[in-house]
Amino acid sequence: METVVLHNQTLTLLPEKAVYLPTHSALLVSDVHLGKSETFQHFGIPVPSQVNQATLQRLQQAQARTQARQLFVLGDLFHAQAGLVDEVIDGWLKFLAITQLEAHLILGNHDRPLADELSQFSLTCHIHPIDLDSMILSHEPLPNHEGLNVCGHVHPCVQIGGQGDRLRLPCFYWEASLNRLTLPSFGDFTGGYTVSIHQAATAYAIADDTIIPFDHAAGRSA
Repeated sequence: METVVLHNQTLTLLPEKAVYLPTHSALLVSDVHLGKSETFQHFGIPVPSQVNQATLQRLQQAQARTQARQLFVLGDLFHAQAGLVDEVIDGWLKFLAITQLEAHLILGNHDRPLADELSQFSLTCHIHPIDLDSMILSHEPLPNHEGLNVCGHVHPCVQIGGQGDRLRLPCFYWEASLNRLTLPSFGDFTGGYTVSIHQAATAYAIADDTIIPFDHAAGRSA
């Protein structure tokens, strides 16, 4: 775990690819993409379904680590209509029954076409960003503003190493000039976008059970 203070807000970055807000007893995750495997299967591409189970087990692990009482999904909890099979829905509802989390979903670009069906999934849906004590939770990154923006959508990764020995790791991406923290994609089958570690930016890379900060100085560990 890595506890950071960003724009006067205290957050704990977890190796499960989640953020914990101790003042709200809340977990923040983004881009879970449950049902992506089933969506590919629907179109005839053989992808194993165990991805959903592994994703929810990791989310359950984050809840057990923190004893969080709330969950905020910053968009794209589900992947597509074709992925909303019984196994995916039952897995999500079983997860909520075990953890007893109060779940909130800010609709992302993948969730919005499913909005009429999401009421059956025991969560509160939000069309607009949520203002949580001057912390703005959103799916897409927001323009520069006064409060801290915590968002998703981008699936940030950081590339480390040199020629012939490169490694891409998911990361929490902090841009101080924009007051913005972008969360890594929580889902295991979602890909990633390599971000730049420029001036006033820090990438908190996730390597197994460790959070490693990299600053703009040639991408070295902060």
